[in-house]
Amino acid sequence: MIRLENVSLSFGEAPLLDKVNLQIEPKERIFLIGRNGMGKSCLLKVMMGQLNSDEGKIYRSPGLKVAELSQNLPNCDTTTVYDFVSEGLKEIGVLLQQYHQLTQFPDLTGNEKWLKDIEEVQKQLDLKQGWHYQQMIESILTRLELPMDKLMGALSGGWQRRAALARALVSEPDLLLLDEPTNHLDLSVIEWLEDYLAQYSGALLCVTHDRTLLRKLSQRIIELDRGQLTSWNGNYDKYLVDKEHRLEVEAKQAKLFDINLAKEEVWIRQGIKARRTRNEGRVRALEKLRKERQLRRELQGNPKFTTNEAALSGELVTKAENVYYSIGDLVLIKDFSLNILRGDKIALIGPNGIGKSTLLKVLLGQLIPQEGKVALGTNLQIGYFDQLRAGIDPKLSATENVAGGRETIVINGKEKHIISYLSDFLFTPERARTPVKMLSGGECNRLLLAKLFSLPNNLLVLDEPTNDLDIESLELLEDILVDYKGTLLLVSHDRSFVDEVATSTLYFAGEGKIIEYIGGYKDIPKTKPPVTKKTETMVHAVQTKHGAQAKDAVQTKNVDSRTKRELEEMPQKIAELESLQHQLQNEIAEPGFYNREKSDITATLEKLEKIDKKLQACYKRWEELERLL
Repeated sequence: MIRLENVSLSFGEAPLLDKVNLQIEPKERIFLIGRNGMGKSCLLKVMMGQLNSDEGKIYRSPGLKVAELSQNLPNCDTTTVYDFVSEGLKEIGVLLQQYHQLTQFPDLTGNEKWLKDIEEVQKQLDLKQGWHYQQMIESILTRLELPMDKLMGALSGGWQRRAALARALVSEPDLLLLDEPTNHLDLSVIEWLEDYLAQYSGALLCVTHDRTLLRKLSQRIIELDRGQLTSWNGNYDKYLVDKEHRLEVEAKQAKLFDINLAKEEVWIRQGIKARRTRNEGRVRALEKLRKERQLRRELQGNPKFTTNEAALSGELVTKAENVYYSIGDLVLIKDFSLNILRGDKIALIGPNGIGKSTLLKVLLGQLIPQEGKVALGTNLQIGYFDQLRAGIDPKLSATENVAGGRETIVINGKEKHIISYLSDFLFTPERARTPVKMLSGGECNRLLLAKLFSLPNNLLVLDEPTNDLDIESLELLEDILVDYKGTLLLVSHDRSFVDEVATSTLYFAGEGKIIEYIGGYKDIPKTKPPVTKKTETMVHAVQTKHGAQAKDAVQTKNVDSRTKRELEEMPQKIAELESLQHQLQNEIAEPGFYNREKSDITATLEKLEKIDKKLQACYKRWEELERLL
């Protein structure tokens, strides 16, 4: 279908593609993996003809139909979802758009022009066998829960990605190119996509870091590493075994090469007599060895995440009793009780918008439940990973974001230079000084982790930390969190990650019902209650209503420095108010409190009421600031 011969592509000194070869056969299911920044997306663009290679040849079968899902969001704010998806069908898509518009607003008065128009469109669809595609569009839009008549501009970035995925799927191409298709998808949709791709009759080339997807679907794995493509037959588990063996062989060969080079260097540096009688052919061979060693690209090291753990918290971290919380008619939490103990690692699983972030805020005391109560434990130091990356300033460099202009930071009681610290997160000195807005998605996530782990904490809250991270980074983060002595609250759609890390899982079944299961995602029974249709409909209505605001939140807005400073200072302000609140609550709870003077009792209660109101105002303002940034 497609063949690449000695294709090269470079944007700097080290080429992204270095004389690579690749051949894709019909019906193959190929998965492309590799470190962030290695050039996987560029390879797809070269195959699509969107990017010209520096050298080499690309052959495509005549009439080959290719569809693509890229990582970039579509630019079509004024187009409806239905029209955007059907555009992938070209001529048939135009007819389906016309038919959809005519039937959406039918003329029931018997207008002859409307009758003639719809008759003509139906005739053309009959001739071109377009009804099959209409059924497919409606089926996929329904399964991806997309509102067909909403404008694309009214959807958040995650929902626009769903629409782009639908557009790629409906055209039934000979070759389907998917770049990180599971990012921002709910677990139920990911599972549906797995089943769909397993039965897909065309060829598939998919870039992903989703190890569960790799294990279930891969027939061949292509790895892009240091400019070279290597093909591995079989699934992901077989790849891991074969890759380890290959790295051992590569290390032995490199060691033998270096020993030989060192011997030749000793020979060339011998005295006058040796230089008089030296073999010129041997000299030329040494020069070739030097050049080969200079060109050899070393395997990129693994990241070395380290948490900056604070003193242990109290045994009880959070106690929730009969909590209820709703937004309008949408019930997010109902009759929920839970004790979180030190060392618990709890994953929250459910569709986007069903209330996972709301529950986190309630459990952390950032939202007051409308019914029930939540009590926080003692000595809590919270580290928060936000999937919208509000914690980093895109105009500042990585070093400035983490160290705030300092040369060194303190990690577990030891000073460390900021460049050295960031190198543990795979930032070269040049990338560490680069403005964040120039970094890739994976680099931004690693930077957010670097900032999070640089601060003392004993309660980690991670909201989708795995998006854009490569497999090596994911596995190291898993190891760190498994050994973490504090408490973890995790929101993630990465099933392998949840299985490795979580000790228990909260499953959101809709209408406020939250069920706790011991273990990870694989430990949730197959007979779990499905998310109710009523909840799906109401969640979807809320998301589409506020889609434009959510989109703006993802695409960081331009705001003044005063607003950014206010957001940075808000957590400290809230922490101080919460501390005063806890002191007063403890004071009131003392047995002899109500034996005091009446004026003293009244003053204390009024003071607590004022602090409660200030806290509510701060929480509300904090949410407003997070939406702005």
